[in-house]
Amino acid sequence: RHDFDTLFESISFGIEEGEKVGFIGKNGIGKTTLLNIIAGKDSPDEGDVVFNNQVTFQYLEQNPTFDSEDCVLDTVMKAKPELYRLLENYKIYSQDNLIIEQNSTNHKIDDIAHQIDSLKGWSFESEAKSILSKLGMDNFNDLVINLSGGQKKRVFLAKVLLAEPNLLILDEPTNHLDADSVQWLQDFLMNTSQTILYVTHDRYFLDAVSTRILEIDNKRIYSYPGNYERYLELKEEQIEISTSNYFHFKSKLRDELVWLQRGARARRTKQKSRTDWIELMKKENKPIEEKKIKIELGKTFIGKQIIEAHYITKSLSNKLLFKDFTYIAKPGDKIGIIGPNGTGKTTLLNVLAGFSKQDDGNLKIGDSIKIGYFTQDNINIKDSDTVIGTLRQVAEFIDVGQGRERYITCRELLNKFLFLPHQHSSLVGNLSGGEKRKLALLKVFMANPNVLFLDEPTNDLDIPTLNALENFLDDYYGVLIIISHDRAFLDRTIEFIYYFNGEGNIKEYPGNYSYYLEKKEELAKLAKLNSEPKQKSDYKPNPTAKKKLSFKEIRELEDLDILIPQLEAEKSDIETKLNDPNTDYKIMESISARLVELHSILDDKTLRWLELQEWV
Repeated sequence: RHDFDTLFESISFGIEEGEKVGFIGKNGIGKTTLLNIIAGKDSPDEGDVVFNNQVTFQYLEQNPTFDSEDCVLDTVMKAKPELYRLLENYKIYSQDNLIIEQNSTNHKIDDIAHQIDSLKGWSFESEAKSILSKLGMDNFNDLVINLSGGQKKRVFLAKVLLAEPNLLILDEPTNHLDADSVQWLQDFLMNTSQTILYVTHDRYFLDAVSTRILEIDNKRIYSYPGNYERYLELKEEQIEISTSNYFHFKSKLRDELVWLQRGARARRTKQKSRTDWIELMKKENKPIEEKKIKIELGKTFIGKQIIEAHYITKSLSNKLLFKDFTYIAKPGDKIGIIGPNGTGKTTLLNVLAGFSKQDDGNLKIGDSIKIGYFTQDNINIKDSDTVIGTLRQVAEFIDVGQGRERYITCRELLNKFLFLPHQHSSLVGNLSGGEKRKLALLKVFMANPNVLFLDEPTNDLDIPTLNALENFLDDYYGVLIIISHDRAFLDRTIEFIYYFNGEGNIKEYPGNYSYYLEKKEELAKLAKLNSEPKQKSDYKPNPTAKKKLSFKEIRELEDLDILIPQLEAEKSDIETKLNDPNTDYKIMESISARLVELHSILDDKTLRWLELQEWV
C-alpha cells in the first residue's frame, strides 16, 4: 500500500528458469514495492511469494544504502564470502615473514590452494576488477563509505553480478552508468543463462534483453511474450480491442437506458435484472488513453549573444577535465553530452551555466538568457509542500506568447506530464522517487527558460513520462544541452554529440547517438585497416594518430562544418517530398536518385570530418 491506496491486488505470476523478464509501469504504481516483496524486503498484505528450494537470488535495490568500511575491491569480492576468505588466507600464509613452522604452513597453503582450485577461484580477483572497470569503477582501493550514491550503486551492481545467483532481481540497473557501461551490461545480461527480473526505463535495454514483459496497470499484472517491441505491438492490439468493446458496451447501455426510461412492462425480477445490468455498465471505466503534450516553451526573447565559451579549460583535483573548449550557442541547438563517469560532463554544464569558474579562457552569457538547470542529484522540492504548490512557487502560469492557449497553468502542465488530478493537492512526501524527479523537472520548466541544461533527466522516470518529455523537447525552441546515458532518449532528442574521452579532450560528432556509434565503428575499422601492413587499398591517414592539421586541412574542416548540415537539410527535404502523396511522379524519380547520391556523399564527407576532428 502507498498513501493508503492499494497498489495492486490479487496478482499472480510465475517466472521460469532462464527467462529475462522486464517489469514496467508508471511511476508510483508499485514496481519497486513488488520487487521488495519478492526479495523479502517487504511483506504483502495478503498472498505468498514462493521460491524453488534450489534458487539463490541477489537483489539490486534502486538506491542501495550500504556503508561498508571495506575498499571497493574487497566489498565486491565478498559476493562469494567463502572464496574471498580462502584467497585472503592464501595471501597471509604465503608471506615469508609469517612462516614460523615451515611444514605446518606448507600443509595449510596446499590445503587452501586445493580448495581454491575446486572452486575455480584463481581468476576471481581479476574478474572482480574487470566487472568494476566495465561499470566505470577503477578506484579499487577507495573506501565504499566515502563514495557517492551513484558510485555505491555501481559497486553493489558489480557485487550482485559477481555472486552468480540463479536469479537476478534488478531495480533500475542502468541508473548512474554511462552509455558504454550500459551497453556492456546489456550484452552481459543477454548472454547469461541466469534468470532475470528487472525494472528499467531504458527502452533499448528492454528490447535487447527481455524475453517477456510484465506490466503493472490498474492494480493488475499483464504478461506479454517477447521483447519490448513485441510488447508495443501487442499493447496496441489490446487497446484497439478494449476501445472497441468499450464503445459496444456504451451503445448497449444507451439502448438499455432508452428501455428503462420508456418504462417497459415486464416481470419485476426481469426488470430488476436489467436495472442491475445498467448500473454495472455505468460503472465501467473508459480505457485510459496516453496523453500527448504540445507545450511550446523557450520562445522568450533570446538576443544575439546566448552563451559564448572561448578556449575554456578546467581541472579538478589536479585532473584535467577539458582544455581549450570553444562553444558558441545558437538558437535551436540540441546537444547531447556523453562519456565515462568522472570525465567532466557535469563540470562543463556548471561552467557554461556560470555556477563554476573556468581555469582559463573566456565565458560570456547574454543579458536576456534565462538558464533552466535540472541537476542530477539536487532535487529542490520539499516533502511538506503540495504537488501543485511546488510549481506555484515558481509561477502561476507559463506565458508562451501566442495562440488561444497562450497561458499554460500549473495544473495543465501536471496533467500533460501524467500527474493524476487527485495527486495535484497531495503532499510531495507521498510521491514515489520517480514522481519527485518528474516534479522537480516541471519546476524547472515553469520558469520558461530559453536555455535548458538537463543532467541525467531520465533517471527513475517511467516510460510514459519519457514519451511526454521527448514530445515536450520536440517543441522546445531554446538551446538544449543534455547529459544522458539513455541511448533511446538521445536518439530522439539531440542533433549533435560532445564526447568526453577522459583525456581532457571533447570530440564533436554530428547527428544523434546511433549515428555517433555508427561513425565510431567506422573509425575503428579504418584504424584497424591502417594498422595492417602492406594494404593494397589507397592510403588513408590513421584517425588515432597524433598530428597537427595543416592550413589546408583546417580550411577543409571549416568547409565541412558548413557543407554537412546543408546536405542533411537537403536529404530531409527530399525525404519529406517522397512521403508526400501529392508529389509528381517525375519529380519523385529524379529526387530518389539524388537521395541515393546524398547518402553516399554524406557518408564520405562525415567520415572525412571525423578523421580531421580526431586530429584537432
